[in-house]
Amino acid sequence: MHSYDYKKEDMQEIIRLSQNGDIKALEELIRRIQKNVFSMFSYLTSKREDIADLTQEALLKTARCISSLKEPSCFKSWLNHIITNTYYDYSKKHSKDKNLDFDEKKLLELKDKIGCEPGERCLFSEMDKIVKIALLDLPEKLRIAIVLREYEGLSYDDISKLTNTTIGTVKSRIARARNKLQEQLKEFI
Repeated sequence: MHSYDYKKEDMQEIIRLSQNGDIKALEELIRRIQKNVFSMFSYLTSKREDIADLTQEALLKTARCISSLKEPSCFKSWLNHIITNTYYDYSKKHSKDKNLDFDEKKLLELKDKIGCEPGERCLFSEMDKIVKIALLDLPEKLRIAIVLREYEGLSYDDISKLTNTTIGTVKSRIARARNKLQEQLKEFI
């Protein structure tokens, strides 16, 4: 039996094979996207266990629904739709406890730890944490819009479709998010 090397295939082919029921291709697809999915959720919520659960849920939905994707070239947009809807569902269930564990006190504690050790790696790691905290402090609608734009590189039109809002609303949310982030991070930039 000939062994097929899925790791050498481009993403379009892996998606196509997955759509046709190739389990090994689907495993490769999930392997390739899992870090990105986890990263997206880490910018949307603060609880590590919830990030892992959300990631698993989004990956399962991806695996279950891959055959419904009409055009493999639209995979990234389709996946972002799954991520966004998964987060919206989570957010509705957890609306009572949002932002509980990221308050101004924690932000100040983290800022005090910047000098943990010499070297750029530490600085970038701490800055990433500070940016994530600032993102998590944004109202949900602003946070979703800015994460989709800045971290996923989606167009205003794509964000508009994903969030069921007008392009004007998307632009406004992104502008407000940028202003709030700039204000919150002004001592670092």
